[in-house]
Amino acid sequence: MGESTKITVQGDSSIQNAMKVAFASKDMETINAHFGGAKEFVVYDVSKDGYVLSGVVKTDTSEMEGDDKTDFKVKALAGINIMYCESIGGTAAAKVIRGGINPMKVNEPRQIKEVLGELVEMINDNPPPWVKKIMNLDTTEDPRLARWSAE
Repeated sequence: MGESTKITVQGDSSIQNAMKVAFASKDMETINAHFGGAKEFVVYDVSKDGYVLSGVVKTDTSEMEGDDKTDFKVKALAGINIMYCESIGGTAAAKVIRGGINPMKVNEPRQIKEVLGELVEMINDNPPPWVKKIMNLDTTEDPRLARWSAE
């Protein structure tokens, strides 16, 4: 059977209301792996204050077959809010979503630090409601709140 190892980073991180973001990577610096073929996922805590490396989830499904591989990876990524990868199949994406993880696909390999910077900028600008919910951010400035409460 495959093995999953979670390596956590010890530190003095004081990031509040952070979301956990995983990146499928072959080199720990670039989003350049297919979800199903990824042997490791680099995990960062991301908030309005910035980002810090949280750890690495190593998965080896080379000896597994079929749907077991996807189920194994979803379980290994438990607690992750967003997962970036180079590509992911429809069935795998559905399982990832059912596991509470939001899959994000990049069109071409991208630097992880670049995407992290964009996430921090988005959080500080006007994050979508689903990101606010993940991060427990106040949604009082969302103009749709009045309409929702009236229904």
